Amino acid sequence: MEDPAQWFSLPVPHVQALAASLDGASDIPERYVRPEAEADPVADDGEGVRLPVIDLGQAQLSPEESAKLGLACEEWGFFQLINHGVPTELIENIKMDIVEFFKLPIEEKEAFAQIPGNGYNGYGQAFVKSEDQKLDWGDLLALDTLPLKIRKMRFWPTCPPSFRDNLDAYTSKLKEVTNCLLRLLAENLGLEPEIITNNFKNMKQAIRANYYPPCPKADKVLGISPHS
Repeated sequence: MEDPAQWFSLPVPHVQALAASLDGASDIPERYVRPEAEADPVADDGEGVRLPVIDLGQAQLSPEESAKLGLACEEWGFFQLINHGVPTELIENIKMDIVEFFKLPIEEKEAFAQIPGNGYNGYGQAFVKSEDQKLDWGDLLALDTLPLKIRKMRFWPTCPPSFRDNLDAYTSKLKEVTNCLLRLLAENLGLEPEIITNNFKNMKQAIRANYYPPCPKADKVLGISPHS
């Protein structure tokens, strides 16, 4: 199996800088033109189907909420959480820190650029494996966050000064939410919670923050390539 630490993307131009150099009449470089952006519009069945919303406001889910969680896992594979316990102020703080990081001059962000042998940690792009593959219209900051031993602090921004503390607090809260969900999923399956939670005790957690600059040909690019 490939060592994740050896994953690395080839260096490519920063889209933020590229976007700043273009005007409304400019053609974008061919590597960013994605025919599938026009050929694969967002699906709409016209029936107003809504994403499942799970309320974690109570320590014990109601039978209705538990059934909704089971249905979301079986038929959707994802869902929205409300009343999850992550403070709104903390969410807003980390969002603002990320915005401020991407506002920094390129030279300052480059201090946290990806380096071979460190996985996708750092500022740059992801999954760029050849010189001619199509590129996403966006830059990213990716960081391993948990367990603590996998953190590579070399890539954690120091500007704004609050970034590291806010990210540490935010990811700790996300871990609590994850543990809660694992217990609920186990109960939904009729299992003892420990059967699942023990298997995920040291699971890896990471974050990816994406920056999508304005594009004069927005209908020809993709901010992020499909994962499957």
